[in-house]
Order: sequence, then C-alpha cells, then structure tokens
Amino acid sequence: MRQSHGALSIATRGPGLVEITRGVADWLAAQRIADGLLTVFCRHTSASLLINENAAPAVQRDIQRYFAQAAPESTGYEHDDEGPDDMPAHLRTALTQVSLSIPVADGAMVLGTWQGIFLFEHRARPHSRHIALHVIGE
Repeated sequence: MRQSHGALSIATRGPGLVEITRGVADWLAAQRIADGLLTVFCRHTSASLLINENAAPAVQRDIQRYFAQAAPESTGYEHDDEGPDDMPAHLRTALTQVSLSIPVADGAMVLGTWQGIFLFEHRARPHSRHIALHVIGE
C-alpha cells in the first residue's frame, strides 16, 4: 500500500463554480497509483467542493441561484466581520462539502460520464483557494 499527498491552488474571480477536475486528474496520474481512494479537501470555511454535472452550464447557474436564495447576503447576520457576504459564505459551505472521497481504478478517478469536481467560491471578491489532495492505494 502506498500513499501520496499534494495540493492545488485555485484562483477564483468571485462567487461561482470553478471546475478543477483536470487539475485533480493530472495530479492523480502523476502519483502512479492504480487502485485506491482519493481525498480532495478544501482548506477554507467560505468555499466548498461539489461533484456535479460539468456538461450543461445552466446547471452551474441554477446551483448558484439556489444557494444565493438559501443563504442570501444580508446585514441581518450577527457574524459580519468581513462584510455582508461573510456569513452567507459560511452557511453555503456548511450546506455543501469541504471533503470529497473518490474511488480510483486503473489509475483514474471513478467519476460518471457527466460528473466534474468543482470548487464553489462563496465570497464576493477573488481569492486564492488551496485544495489538499491525498491518495492511498496500490
């Protein structure tokens, strides 16, 4: 059994979904582990990870609209240290995920045909986000 860890840095442009599937796949291929389990972990409390459809851009727009309604920007939150988008970003992260577990077979992620991995930026301004990667297997 072998394991390896690494990281990706993702520049965001503000709120929205950034597909990171290719970057994760490229890192995984370089590890030369044929079968195992990959963990993708977002090291932030105001950004998250999703596996969702990567073929129709309307899916991404609908996801963003849903979360904007579910946790709207407001001055009504007690926690507003960094502005009106601060607490909604934390709520959106709590409603999604910061860690994904993805099976690895034949040296590749076992994703469905239309599945992609997305970093979901919840803050209003651009950020540099850090994703930790870990794979264990043979």
